[in-house]
Amino acid sequence: MIKGVIFDMDGLILDTEKLYQRFWKEASKEFGYDMPREIALKLRSLDKTLAKELLTDFFGKDYSYEKVKSVRVKLMADYVEKNGVAAKEGVRELVEYLKEHRYKIAVATATNYKRAAEHLTLAGVRDCFDNIICACDLEHGKPYPDVYLYACGKLGLKPEECVALEDSPNGVRSAYSAGCVPILIPDGDNVDDEVSDIVYARVKSLVDVKKLIYSF
Repeated sequence: MIKGVIFDMDGLILDTEKLYQRFWKEASKEFGYDMPREIALKLRSLDKTLAKELLTDFFGKDYSYEKVKSVRVKLMADYVEKNGVAAKEGVRELVEYLKEHRYKIAVATATNYKRAAEHLTLAGVRDCFDNIICACDLEHGKPYPDVYLYACGKLGLKPEECVALEDSPNGVRSAYSAGCVPILIPDGDNVDDEVSDIVYARVKSLVDVKKLIYSF
């Protein structure tokens, strides 16, 4: 029986994943690197050690992950300060439904706690989530299972009792390897082929999740 629902944040609750892709490309360009879109997509929710390996393997050992990331963080922070952050369609309605039916809920994100709380506040949905679990506080990020195992522990539930809502392949793999039930809500790109064999279901938006939850 499903007793809890764990939300990814960027690209799932918040319409921010496209910003990460944009500013990884812009930051890399400042250092003379042209980052293809497919590489930027692979960085979604990716553990920092794996991200560094991915980028140095692609661009070469001279690519300074830490320096480029620092510029990316600043570019995105400046953008968010001027333009804010938008929530995805159906977030609040889904959370209200889950709380009404006494499901436990949490956020499991690769973003650090301070920035996660800030972005959720700017989007007007911070009050929806009492538990924000950040992979950066753990030894391994996504696609490793650590963040989902920790989130389940915080909720006092077994992984198999939790649905995981994810928009990226790395997030789906993290949830699946932890033993959760992954539901994929793609953020603009078709990622079905990468994880189609391990997702429980695929839906278009959070609006459609309620029907699935009801079916459990």
